[in-house]
Amino acid sequence: MAVEKTFVMIKPDGVKRGLVGEIIARFERKGLKIKALKMKWLSREEAEKLYEVHKGKPFFEELVNFVTSGPVVAMILEGDSAINVVRLMIGPTDGRQAPPGTIRGDFALDIGANVIHASDSKESFEREYRVFFSDEEIVGDY
Repeated sequence: MAVEKTFVMIKPDGVKRGLVGEIIARFERKGLKIKALKMKWLSREEAEKLYEVHKGKPFFEELVNFVTSGPVVAMILEGDSAINVVRLMIGPTDGRQAPPGTIRGDFALDIGANVIHASDSKESFEREYRVFFSDEEIVGDY
């Protein structure tokens, strides 16, 4: 297996509902290392950059408005096959279809208020983490 990094963001609904600690604990119990972590309130420009792959889709405006409605917690996680492992842990985008035991299956209220975002590929990771972190903010080996 290859050690890789992935980007994860706990959305405003997850922050507001006090789920940050529970979500981070799940990743740590799985053996993923936190390489960078911060809380911030996204500007519209940052949100549009984060979700630029969805620009022009019917839900883009709603997504940008939602993700800028409150603070988010962003992190970079590292571990064996981290991108795939995290995607399996969070479950499908629509929480109604996410199995129990996944983050969305346990906490998502609907397809919009689905608590969490995670990169779906190395390319997405490279684009998404740069909205939040500089390379200097990523912790080295420990």
